[in-house]
Amino acid sequence: MADKGPQAGDTGPPKGIPALKAHVAANKVDVALWGIRVLTVLFTIGYVMPIINNPVSAFYKALLANAAISALRLHQRIPAREISLSREFLTRFFLEDSAHYLFYSLIFMNVTPNLLILLPIFLFALLHAASYSLTILDTLGQNSMWVARLLISLVEFQSRNILRVAALAEILVFPLIVGMALFGYCGLVTPFVYYYFVTWRYTSRRNPYTRNMFRELRTAAEKQAARPALPAPIKSALLGGVQLVCRMAPPVEATPQ
Repeated sequence: MADKGPQAGDTGPPKGIPALKAHVAANKVDVALWGIRVLTVLFTIGYVMPIINNPVSAFYKALLANAAISALRLHQRIPAREISLSREFLTRFFLEDSAHYLFYSLIFMNVTPNLLILLPIFLFALLHAASYSLTILDTLGQNSMWVARLLISLVEFQSRNILRVAALAEILVFPLIVGMALFGYCGLVTPFVYYYFVTWRYTSRRNPYTRNMFRELRTAAEKQAARPALPAPIKSALLGGVQLVCRMAPPVEATPQ
């Protein structure tokens, strides 16, 4: 008896739980990243609304989850066989955005919890988790969980604004921890260490949002300083602050077109 050809109802690969299991088996690291990002979002919510967990515990769990995400991303970007104790490797290592945020988690493991510190990692986790959630839903079927798809679409539609807010939070954390150091809520060395994180984000090759946000803040400050009604002391303070930040900014290599 001859084999039957494709049935008229066949529209592609199988969907549902078997397809999801196959996807998980074939993409273990990506699925693990998705799960840890969901946990990061939940831990941050738990810090803001401590209904079940202790908020301090939730704060540090969110940082640890972010460190795990960063380590896994570094594993994807830099295979173990390429690791060495050379200057070239360290230069490549600190060019990776994942290395920046691994460093970020380590910086704040011994500071007093603050929501602004969690905001950048929460927003990145939310954005990337939403994106991969769509992949998982597509594996289950095109029409599965339309409410979740709608929420994911709203997050992705606001992706540019989410990245801009995350960049702004990275910048605002710096004056926050300066104040925290002065009042004993973190070590006196923490602001100096965090400065290196900000310089790495400023020179990031893959994410220009921090650099662009600095430009936007400079433009806004200079625009305010140009107002005739602004008192001279405030004008001098604004322009002095702009000049100080410009002197502290690292040089940026031109990105080849």
